[in-house]
Amino acid sequence: MVLPLKEDDTYLVLNERGFAEGGAEGFYRHDTRFLARYRLHLPEGFALLQSRSPRPDRLVQDWARFRGPDGELFLRRTLLLSRGRVREELRFQNFGPAPLEVAVGLEVAPSFQDLFQARGWHASPEEASSFSYRSPDGVEQRVVFSPPPLPEGYRLYLPPRGEGVLAWEVALVSPLEAEGALPTYEAFLAAFPEGEGRWREALSQALLDLRALLLATPEGPVPAAGIPWFVAPFGRDSLLTAFMLLPWGKEVARSVLRYLAKRQGAVWDPFREEEPGKILHEVRLGELSRLGRVPFARYYGTVDATPLFLVLLGRYLDLTGDLALVRELRPNWEAALAWMEAADLDGDGLLEFAPSGKGLSVQSWKDSHDSMSHQDGRLAEPPLAVSEVQGYAYAAHLAASAFYRAFGEEEKARRHQHLGEELFRLIQERFWLPELGTYALALDRNKEPLRVKASDAGHLLWAGAVPEERVEVILKTLFSEEMWTGWGLRTLGAREARYNPLSYHNGSVWPHDTALFAGGLFRYGRKTEGRRVAEALLDLALSQPDLRLPELVGGFAREEGLPPVPYPVACRPQAWDAAALVYLYALGRGVRTW
Repeated sequence: MVLPLKEDDTYLVLNERGFAEGGAEGFYRHDTRFLARYRLHLPEGFALLQSRSPRPDRLVQDWARFRGPDGELFLRRTLLLSRGRVREELRFQNFGPAPLEVAVGLEVAPSFQDLFQARGWHASPEEASSFSYRSPDGVEQRVVFSPPPLPEGYRLYLPPRGEGVLAWEVALVSPLEAEGALPTYEAFLAAFPEGEGRWREALSQALLDLRALLLATPEGPVPAAGIPWFVAPFGRDSLLTAFMLLPWGKEVARSVLRYLAKRQGAVWDPFREEEPGKILHEVRLGELSRLGRVPFARYYGTVDATPLFLVLLGRYLDLTGDLALVRELRPNWEAALAWMEAADLDGDGLLEFAPSGKGLSVQSWKDSHDSMSHQDGRLAEPPLAVSEVQGYAYAAHLAASAFYRAFGEEEKARRHQHLGEELFRLIQERFWLPELGTYALALDRNKEPLRVKASDAGHLLWAGAVPEERVEVILKTLFSEEMWTGWGLRTLGAREARYNPLSYHNGSVWPHDTALFAGGLFRYGRKTEGRRVAEALLDLALSQPDLRLPELVGGFAREEGLPPVPYPVACRPQAWDAAALVYLYALGRGVRTW
């Protein structure tokens, strides 16, 4: 089990003993692994009694050595993170009548690998032999110990029934540090409800995780997508996370909108898939990205972040009446609307994508290469028009109509109202599959529907893009044994050719995906069904030792008394899953989310 710790741009990936000893474990900052190995050598006979992380920026461990049935020597270990720093404190207690000398060794190894190399996704050079590294683009990064580690280790004298402390700091020094500050835990948590009944513990953990996931930026706090592999701003993830934190997380919504507006596409760049008006997919700071060996320094390979930008701004305006922010961002949302019209690649009124660079081949939320398949298992060929993206675009046009109406520009308001209504009509006409009782996953390059049952129809409910007369039919499909596991929705139906319950997007259960389905149920007044979905996801969180919703779980049917089958490399915590618990809590208490 991985122990993830994070504060701002600094995070640790540790094993269950609290050390970095192999694989992708290590000390990370700015998409760079600074240390690949960090291991304490404790006195012989020490056993780990327990590990806990009362907040995601710290780890507390209890170790002890016993003589017979009695504890002889006790250690309270505390790791505490701050931006660019890790503090290690070892507090020993001698319970015996004789003095003791304690020896502690520290084994460390520098790395300075790019995150993608540390994960094995790209060829990796030899591990660094020095605690300072200068990359080919001149960026110099260092690991600094204070005080410096001693080659012979640390020694501590403990009097009878006495105690003593060893402590040091590890600084991960990097010139890539962003301006900005984060709210304290206390200030962040004060904006949200505490939770009641069964929700209290899981909601508390989710809010702690959401605070921990924040990144300081000049535009304000922006959530990283997840620990450990997505500690970076992501367009789609941050927009949906911010949406689900409303009505309470208004500061996060403002920051996300301003951050993405500042970095909105301005030129045509096929390598990064940047286009004027397009909202970005992710920002990476590692060496491979900076040198242009991968396109992720500022990458735009997403078709849905742009309409979701308008959706979040529309929801924010609806809740706050803050027309000043809408006015401030007008050049950005109008550029986003222009991009949406340009993204109709063949003039049929739908948003499509056709990858042009070395990034993602699928650019909707199910972005693994094999997620878009036909009934016979054939992979669909791009350009692709994915169903839920059309729902987001429909909601985006309605938001734009509201903006223009608020500014007294009725002609423009009517135009976007009409564009939204036309897109609603096209969704029904081109995607509805009466024989399956659901919407097609997508249309391929030949406009052939992908006739498979998938969770994407839940997003169309969330966006309000389903006529009332079809809601009950969709619910029957999504709550069928093919789709509903008892923990949530399968991403792909259990009878489909590519179904695999332990795949990334072809049959697994993603909690945020199911939470949006719940939002759609409440939107259409199906409160009983909505509560059923919310309770299933709460059960999932409570089944986990850390009370977290993981990024995804296996799509096996729920069994009495057993937790869901885990997906081994799922991120935890993940921003939109933590936010999903906040969202579900709000839904269940009658808070209007649209």
